[in-house]
Amino acid sequence: MVIPALLLIFVFSYVPMYGLLIAFQDYNIFTGFLDSPWVGFKHFSMFFHSPEFWTVINNTIIISLLKFCIGFPAPIILALMLNEVKNLFFKRIIQTVSYLPHFLSWVIVAGFAMSILSTDNGSLNILLQKLHLITEPIGFLGKAEYFWSIIVTSTVWKEIGFGSIVYLAAIAGVDPSLYEAAEMDGAGRIKKIFLITIPSILPVISIFMILAIGNLLSAGFEDILLLGTNPVLTQVSSVIDTYVYRVGINNQRFSYAAAVGLFKAVISVGLLTFANMFARRSGNSLW
Repeated sequence: MVIPALLLIFVFSYVPMYGLLIAFQDYNIFTGFLDSPWVGFKHFSMFFHSPEFWTVINNTIIISLLKFCIGFPAPIILALMLNEVKNLFFKRIIQTVSYLPHFLSWVIVAGFAMSILSTDNGSLNILLQKLHLITEPIGFLGKAEYFWSIIVTSTVWKEIGFGSIVYLAAIAGVDPSLYEAAEMDGAGRIKKIFLITIPSILPVISIFMILAIGNLLSAGFEDILLLGTNPVLTQVSSVIDTYVYRVGINNQRFSYAAAVGLFKAVISVGLLTFANMFARRSGNSLW
């Protein structure tokens, strides 16, 4: 079983890396890799001097940081809350309901979001009107100031339950005698969480934080592509992944798109390495 697994990794993970060569070529699909002319860092320079460069980088960083700052601690908080629920039936219902969105495709989730935020009988607009907070429906998906909030909220709702599974498993491995000793010392639930639970699962939190930092430039693709279809949102919805899709697939600028994707990959590896070096001081690094 080891050899087939290594073969699959080689074929699907390493062989495709050969395609990165087109980032340094004026690639032509009819002439292929061998006959396409080499241009060095031409496409990287074009991206750095592109009028859209700072817009794409700014949107990518802001959306990624929002997802990291809100989406990373959310599963941890949910796991800590679920751990305090003593009613097993209620706990299982909450777990099931929170897990389900992860298994829905972004097409379905985006459809839900569009339906809820619609100006025509959208649930949110109806609720706000019933509460007399607004008089006219708001086109949430047509206003740039709401887009980042919608993207982050949708992502957290979709992934919070599934992300909490690992933390719940880590919490289940905490020695119960620690809680018993804390109770004898008069510690309440809050103190037990901060003094026992969180320190006990800190290695797991550290590992996932390192991975999350390495993916800081992955602001999202499917969610932004589906929810940011309105041209009005271009200035706040254009991130590296959607930009690569737009110029690479729609405009067929394969070499340019490969250069942008390689630039993102190099920065991501650098962030991952830096995060791992920082975490190594606490003894919870990946390597």
